[in-house]
Amino acid sequence: MDDKPQAGQGALPDDFQIDIAVAAGSWPDENELASLCHAAIDAVFKVAPVEALAGSEVSLVFTDDAAVQELNKRWRGKGKPTNVLSFPGSEPDGDLYGPLMGDIVMAQETISRETDELGIEFSHHLSHLVVHGMLHLFDYDHQENDEAELMEGLERQILAGLGISDPYADKPLLADDD
Repeated sequence: MDDKPQAGQGALPDDFQIDIAVAAGSWPDENELASLCHAAIDAVFKVAPVEALAGSEVSLVFTDDAAVQELNKRWRGKGKPTNVLSFPGSEPDGDLYGPLMGDIVMAQETISRETDELGIEFSHHLSHLVVHGMLHLFDYDHQENDEAELMEGLERQILAGLGISDPYADKPLLADDD
């Protein structure tokens, strides 16, 4: 994460588009999803040192494990579902990202299972994964320990602003090999 600005930009830009598609799975009502996603993405812009071009957009696809497993195998060579996948769109212009931020794809069964295993609210876990996916679109990663520390620190700050507990409280900061 070289040369990132040092503070959040303030708020979700007025002309930032959030496109939501429910493709498969038993998801909450689309209005509830839209509200949750807007709040999570707005929090990213308030806290993280990120900036998007005017008129930028992100697509969030809510689907099932089978669809995510296929995408995960095709694009990452991993033949299993995962909770969230991010597919960056256009290359950034310096520190500005967009206009097509990219796609974030969620797997309903995996997220529900993790929610049960972790004993947390579905909406909190989903908010975390939207934040996580957005940070990936802004080139944050967690493949190396220093990257994981930076990304997870931002996630903690963003989620705290949403009133969501630290998802890493009981886990050490480690690079993700998944």
